[in-house]
Amino acid sequence: MEVRIAFVDFWPGCDQQNHIITKALKQKYEVKFVHPQEADYVFFSVFGDEHWSLPDETVKIFYTGENLCPDFNICDYAIGFEWMDFGDRYYRLPNYYATEFFLPKVEQMLQKHHLSADKDYVGRKFCSFVVSNPAGSPIRREAFERISTYKKVDSGGRWLNNIGGPVEDKLAFDSEHKFSIVCENSSHRGYTTEKIVEAFAAQTIPIYWGDPEVTRVYNPKAFINIQEYANWDDLIAEVKKIDENKDLYIRMLKEPAIKDGSFTYQEQFDGMAAFLAHIIEQPHSEAYRYNREFWGKRYVERERALMQRSERKTWKDYLKASLKRI
Repeated sequence: MEVRIAFVDFWPGCDQQNHIITKALKQKYEVKFVHPQEADYVFFSVFGDEHWSLPDETVKIFYTGENLCPDFNICDYAIGFEWMDFGDRYYRLPNYYATEFFLPKVEQMLQKHHLSADKDYVGRKFCSFVVSNPAGSPIRREAFERISTYKKVDSGGRWLNNIGGPVEDKLAFDSEHKFSIVCENSSHRGYTTEKIVEAFAAQTIPIYWGDPEVTRVYNPKAFINIQEYANWDDLIAEVKKIDENKDLYIRMLKEPAIKDGSFTYQEQFDGMAAFLAHIIEQPHSEAYRYNREFWGKRYVERERALMQRSERKTWKDYLKASLKRI
């Protein structure tokens, strides 16, 4: 069965042919990429506004790895990070499963990192910090500066770099350290990105800030959660205690990163494939979900009109402004 699809408003350089969406579809269908105006199913993301020009008969599927919730008034289905149940219209897929980072090798390192914890690890450098884009919550800078008052934190990204230049291999750089500061660009329930995954895969102890519900997936005994501390003094005291106690450090490092029953990549991939198959196996005319009439039509028309106003910035404008800060 041939499925005619298009991707619009994805990030620059997105490899559409090898995206997890495409791979999942190819398990069962012959996938044909066509012009968005001719596609039966269009996947759109947050890095543009082309999706507003799609015909009403297009089945629109929203995908985000960024901290933006789906607007089910403009999409039929959505794939995101939120913990929610929305009938057959939503599938949760944290962004690290959908990127090339989450390779089998890294998943294996994540799943088994605690099994290879060794006392030699206590001799590593103190802490790493790798951030290249300064856009985001000021908590990232504050975490770096506050923890640096205890010991030097090696900053290997393009932002706040203090080691002579950006590192080429983040995983290797992190693995040279006992701890890694990993902060999301913003905090929202369910919004967990690859940052904590990278730290665990490098066999460090993450010092994490971001998702208030991160412990739904990750073992709270295996990392330091900034949001659990009343103030920075209490947090730094905890970091100092673990840093100075070799047995405590190794004991924490030997804790499994992931809670029992958490999804593996294959389980997530299979779930994604089933979600997409459900959409496509219906007659196309029955796959519509968002309201295209009366109030629903008014909502879409209003948003389209707003996008045409010169004073309203497009997502591309925000993206360009963010990249200029690097």
